[in-house]
Amino acid sequence: MIETASLDDKVALVTGAARGIGRGIATELAERGARVIVADVDAEAASSTAEDLGNESYGIGLDVSDREAVDAAVADIIENCGRIDILVNNAGINRDAMLWKMTDEQWDSVISVDLSGVFYTCRSVGAHMRGNKYGRIVNVASASWMGNIGQTNYAAAKAGVVGLTRSIAKELARSQITANAVCPGFIETDMTRGMPENLFDAQLAKIPMQRVGQPADVARVVAFLSSDDSSYVTGQVIDIGGGYQL
Repeated sequence: MIETASLDDKVALVTGAARGIGRGIATELAERGARVIVADVDAEAASSTAEDLGNESYGIGLDVSDREAVDAAVADIIENCGRIDILVNNAGINRDAMLWKMTDEQWDSVISVDLSGVFYTCRSVGAHMRGNKYGRIVNVASASWMGNIGQTNYAAAKAGVVGLTRSIAKELARSQITANAVCPGFIETDMTRGMPENLFDAQLAKIPMQRVGQPADVARVVAFLSSDDSSYVTGQVIDIGGGYQL
């Protein structure tokens, strides 16, 4: 049996971690030994999730689109925990509409959270990691980064995350910091479970493996990229979609 990589004594910040894929990631990291800071715009839900994790994990309220709030949160975590070894950017929103119906607010809100939020956290945590000459950054993009009807804003943001990830991988490599992106496909969450049956079935039909992914499918890949087993893997974009992008 292949043993899973240990994350004992590592400190991980996971954004958008109160539910869904983010909660799955936080849970997987904690099960492997990491102390997880569960960050979410819903502070109460973040604290509730953290209570289930153990390892002195705790939750914080955080709007990643607020640059000053991000910098303050990172400083507080470093003060409380001594360092941040792992950053997982999962926070994201969608405001779908066709191009000709999309409002400025729909565009701006998605770009602010899904792209600028990733930049703010990477900049703040990355500066700290450079001083430690160690770090693992995993950014959660989406299969939609290749383009999707009704998601001009979301696809643009996620494509930006891919470009950002590959750029910072080059910039941070000499400090022994890796940066990778994962692109989940159709994953079972509260949102997908609430889809009309015909739309759900249509998405399922596009997946060669003929099953919906689970948050744990994403979490296990993120855990690998967060571990020392992936120390020579950086700048990669990994699809997690059961062949959806083939």
